[in-house]
Amino acid sequence: MFGRVSYFARETWVSLRRNVLMTTAGVITVAVSLCVLGGALLMTRLVDHGTQRWKDGVEFEIFMKVGATTPETKAVQRALDGDSRAGGDVDHYKFLSKQAAYSEFKRLFSDQPQLVSTTSAADLPESFRVAPRKAELTKQVSARYNNLGGVDSVETADKSVKDLLTTSRWIRIGFLSIFAALLFASLFLIVNTIRLATFARRREIEVMKLVGASNWFVRVPFMLEGMVQGVVGALVGVAAVWGLRKVLTDAIPTTTNTFWHGWYVGPSDAFQISLMVLVLGAGIGAIGAVVGLRRFLDV
Repeated sequence: MFGRVSYFARETWVSLRRNVLMTTAGVITVAVSLCVLGGALLMTRLVDHGTQRWKDGVEFEIFMKVGATTPETKAVQRALDGDSRAGGDVDHYKFLSKQAAYSEFKRLFSDQPQLVSTTSAADLPESFRVAPRKAELTKQVSARYNNLGGVDSVETADKSVKDLLTTSRWIRIGFLSIFAALLFASLFLIVNTIRLATFARRREIEVMKLVGASNWFVRVPFMLEGMVQGVVGALVGVAAVWGLRKVLTDAIPTTTNTFWHGWYVGPSDAFQISLMVLVLGAGIGAIGAVVGLRRFLDV
């Protein structure tokens, strides 16, 4: 068993060294295509997290001042109750206390323990999440609460989120189209690299077949060669994913009462995308190798 593993590793290394330029071109193309895919997936997660609080029909959020008094909060609640009665413009609303806001704050910024440890529930504002009876009424209804006592800001999300989702969808489609084109180019380069390697060793392969070597025994070193190219390219993609996550994390404001409240890309998101990129990179290499060998093996 050890002898076979040693043989496969040696043959893979020899083949990679013989075709340095083609191997390098294949790795670069795989890396670029997986960087594009990883970036698209990461941006998708960012938008999904950021728009989660509006997914259930919440169209705007009323943030109270951190030091707002109980009577001021009650006054806003009474106004919302009035608008929620039969025939009113508010379909429903939800009150978030300081403790509820802090629980959500800890969930959203779980990847920044230092920020969480230096923030307490008292530092966060109370808020109301409001869903108008009709989306068209959002601007009209939200304007009523801007000047009430104790209100810090009213964040309207209907048009912003819709525009953002539409834009992100087209960007995602664009990224995926570029990825598909680069994926095809990656497969093409890997297939040609494997074909060059098998052509250079065609006599050796014929002898191996004559003495009883199975197709799989001949195929494994070339599959490993393709997988090495795919995995090396994927590692570049993984590095790009984590680098982009850091850039996005640093760029998004951490204040809680703005439109960007809730926008984040967590370590678990980056890890899942990285794992997907690695598996896909290895798969691209293996598939390219199998396709490249079809001309030389009876498969």
